[in-house]
Amino acid sequence: MRIIYFGTPEFAIVPLQHLLAAPDVEVVGVVTQPDKRRGRGSQLIPSPVKDVALAHGLPVWQPQRIKQDRDLHALLRSLAVDVFVVVAYGQILSPDVLAIPTQGCINIHGSLLPKYRGAAPIQWALYNGETETGVTTMLMDAGMDTGPILLRSAVAIALDDTTQTLALKLSHLGAELLLKTLRQLPQLTPQPQDEQQATYARLLQKDDFALDWGRSALELHNQVRAFTPRAFTYWQGMPLKVIQTWPLTPAVQAALPSELQAYVSPPSAAANGTVITLIKGWGPVVQTAAGGLLLRQVQLSGGKPQSGWDFVNGVRLVTGASLG
Repeated sequence: MRIIYFGTPEFAIVPLQHLLAAPDVEVVGVVTQPDKRRGRGSQLIPSPVKDVALAHGLPVWQPQRIKQDRDLHALLRSLAVDVFVVVAYGQILSPDVLAIPTQGCINIHGSLLPKYRGAAPIQWALYNGETETGVTTMLMDAGMDTGPILLRSAVAIALDDTTQTLALKLSHLGAELLLKTLRQLPQLTPQPQDEQQATYARLLQKDDFALDWGRSALELHNQVRAFTPRAFTYWQGMPLKVIQTWPLTPAVQAALPSELQAYVSPPSAAANGTVITLIKGWGPVVQTAAGGLLLRQVQLSGGKPQSGWDFVNGVRLVTGASLG
């Protein structure tokens, strides 16, 4: 099977590597986003997928706007491939492009469609406290993740999963599901998505990252792990990034590290955002609307990430102090 691979970020690396290792698949070339300027020197940095493609001697195409690049459209047609595989590419493919491969365009999406269509399915699954998610392969159409489903595979979400750890799980799961999909493609019957069950995972905005201590400890924990390392509160008027947490609440007590389970306690009368406990070796526990939130790792403005306990010692934090 001849394939052209469309992908850009880290999430798209493992599926590409699986395709390159498969004896019954030929990756003809890779389409990825243009290099981006980053860092103090504004150096042009290639996408992670481009690095892998070049290391394997593959042709790489980087259109600014693939919808409008007629020369690339003609080139892709001339290569006579069977399938386009699309994994977090970052641009919408026009009907003209979708019609090029003889057996269609197959997308790996990081959710169990039709839930969490859109740009940030992993983040919003974590934010909403889902205990299960997965990957879906689908035949692409002109809509946003609306194409008919080919195969799905589920995975449990652990209490300490973050966007990064869950994305890695789903990347490997998606790579395996992709090969299974390609090999079974002639026998698969695409299933239309149930529009009544569809939800949308919108792009993230800065307001999503601010922690509100009037929410529950579990809700705040889900927000932190969904948006790490961008979730933040304030300490003495300066932004404080909250990178890792544990919610010390009865609902998840059994999933906590054993040494923390004893700190799950009845509701406190302290105001939300107040430091109610300092757990030696771990960090401060902050009162929320329901339960205490242990700050495992934080980052002061202008500083480096540090453990919650180092933060306690560094700023001489005491119980009764306020965050937010």
